[in-house]
Amino acid sequence: MGFKNYTRKEFLKHLSYGAGAVFTLPALGSFNLFQDQKYYQIWRNFRELPEDQKLGVALVGLGNYSTGQLGPALLETKLCKLSGIVTGTPEKEDIWAEEYGIPESNIYNYDNYDEIADNPDIDIIYVVLPNSMHAEYSIRAARAGKHVICEKPMATRVEDCRAMIEACEEANRKLSIGYRLHFEPHNEEMMRLGTQQIYGPIREVNGGFGFNITGNPNVWRLDKEMAGGGPLMDVGLYVIQAAIYTTGKLPVSITAHEEKTMPEIFDEVEETLYWQMEFPDGIMMNGETSYLHGSNYIRAEAGDGSFGIQPAYSYGGISGETSSGTMDFPQVNHQTLQMDAFADHILNGSENRVPGEMGMRDVELMMAIYEASETGQRVVPDLSNYTP
Repeated sequence: MGFKNYTRKEFLKHLSYGAGAVFTLPALGSFNLFQDQKYYQIWRNFRELPEDQKLGVALVGLGNYSTGQLGPALLETKLCKLSGIVTGTPEKEDIWAEEYGIPESNIYNYDNYDEIADNPDIDIIYVVLPNSMHAEYSIRAARAGKHVICEKPMATRVEDCRAMIEACEEANRKLSIGYRLHFEPHNEEMMRLGTQQIYGPIREVNGGFGFNITGNPNVWRLDKEMAGGGPLMDVGLYVIQAAIYTTGKLPVSITAHEEKTMPEIFDEVEETLYWQMEFPDGIMMNGETSYLHGSNYIRAEAGDGSFGIQPAYSYGGISGETSSGTMDFPQVNHQTLQMDAFADHILNGSENRVPGEMGMRDVELMMAIYEASETGQRVVPDLSNYTP
């Protein structure tokens, strides 16, 4: 199924079809996640750096996310810019070079990827490859002396996450995970309302994210070797994230079950997965994710009211309501804010709001959900080394 019969080199060739000098800004201080001010308000106060002082970003993998989201977002960033690309598709090189003004010296393929170590134009490598490749290319980026943003999920195994963190620590490089919604104002409002108990203590959280993938049965996301799992690893992760940052707590137990009606398509990964998490203080969370059914929401029921967003996880058009009325926040470019936040972390030592440890924690949780689904037993994850 999908690309499973390709060698890695052949896969990378077809994929796109489907530390320099640092200049500091005036210190803005560490951002308090739970204060009323949203990150986009802080971002608007950033002084945009001259082009020759922005941190250079290289995108590794020019698939849909890089083409439709990350590339355009880097035209709006104030502290970083698109300086290089890594692609296994030669015909993409001229297209990106012309659109973004990338010199030939900053265009790499998967054979000469490690030579990026010698390029002072590139400070940050953003790994946008299939899940199973995140660890290898992130580790090689760190060893090349570059800071790393790794797209979610961080990896397909906890052991790989740990190796990524260790590689960045050994190289004295920064590591961030592509959790863009930590910079989106409606999701930030969910954090504030929940953790500050604006409507009283939370009693229940319900969330889901899914879509129908059956129109493209050969996509790599249905290949377990490449993806590590199905919709949970892809979009269900957003729901796990939302439950944690809305409650400000980590789950203490998990139950789960899978629903499969099309085994001819979903022969390697789950089709639809439902799970329940118990959080401290008796908070219950019901989650769902699917590659067959559409959903896109997060909602919290509290003692004195409720609040939620739907759609919650899309690139735009996010909308929210509370017991007091509609959430009134602008639509923003999540990826622009995400990448500038990481650049600010590198330049000024501001908080890394989405570090590698968060990514590893979430892989731990997804593995616990899979275990609960496969065994039919209640699973108690060991999260003693993690924070919400």
